[in-house]
Amino acid sequence: MSDEWKASAAGGGGDEKSWKLLEKTLLAGVQEQRRARRWGIFFKLLTFVYLFVALALFAPLLDWQKGAAKSGAHTALIEVRGMIADKEAASADNIVGSLRAAFEDANTKGVILRINSPGGSPVQSGYIYDEIRRLRGEYPAIKLYAVITDLGASGAYYIASAADQIYADKASLVGSIGVTAAGFGFVGVMEKLGVDRRVYASGEHKTFLDPFQPPKEEEARFWQGVLETTHRQFIDSVKLGRGERLKVDEYPELFSGLVWSGEQALELGLVDALGNSSYVAREVVGVEKLVDFTVQESPLDRFAKQLGAGVAGQVALWMGFQGPSLR
Repeated sequence: MSDEWKASAAGGGGDEKSWKLLEKTLLAGVQEQRRARRWGIFFKLLTFVYLFVALALFAPLLDWQKGAAKSGAHTALIEVRGMIADKEAASADNIVGSLRAAFEDANTKGVILRINSPGGSPVQSGYIYDEIRRLRGEYPAIKLYAVITDLGASGAYYIASAADQIYADKASLVGSIGVTAAGFGFVGVMEKLGVDRRVYASGEHKTFLDPFQPPKEEEARFWQGVLETTHRQFIDSVKLGRGERLKVDEYPELFSGLVWSGEQALELGLVDALGNSSYVAREVVGVEKLVDFTVQESPLDRFAKQLGAGVAGQVALWMGFQGPSLR
């Protein structure tokens, strides 16, 4: 309150006690607002802790229910969704762990690998491919079927080719048997901006993927050789998995990196038949009951992964430092 207001109040018959009472009333209102705010924060935190504890207590119940669902004859289902890469949902660690659990379950009568992926790391795809072939050898009575939904390309098809049979929808996109490694070059931009690139390295070709330096012809040939070697490994694995079902002689562009519809892929020998997961479980395996063996991330894991997204890694990929990718 201003001095003028106090004086006005005194002149109008007010006194110092009235002013102090009004001041105390205002202060009490402010304190009450602060107290209410603190209690609001406390109850929000308490609610968060309650939900966290409830989730922790409920998780074992979910595991128990999942275990109960696995009792009795069933067809195991494993999802391969998104990029096939380390630390992703479709990483080799996750997929291989799910495969082992499915094959080792005494009630599993068949395994379906449901695929919707554009591909990814040739290393991760190779790990999964090798494990599928190993498990098929160890459990010959259990057949593994790859079912491609929207997309089964590159590294995803690499994995699918290890299956006993491959199914797809008539409109699925299948194939893309090739290898790519892409980046950007900023040499012209740096020249226009008048920026000098200063790199200190040991080894003549240590910086051959540096996007801020002009490419050298011999280094480009070397990198192309690396990609062609990886492509050959990819082709060899697909041929081993698919055998004589591939119409390579009729369609020499089969390994050119092109992608086909499911209907076309059937003619090429890339898939064995058209159908979805339910159809395969019911008509092929003979056990309609599907049990999901896919590794599931907890809400806390997903939250932590979002917080810990590798910004530096993404920048490195954007600038052209990524390794080969099956796409």
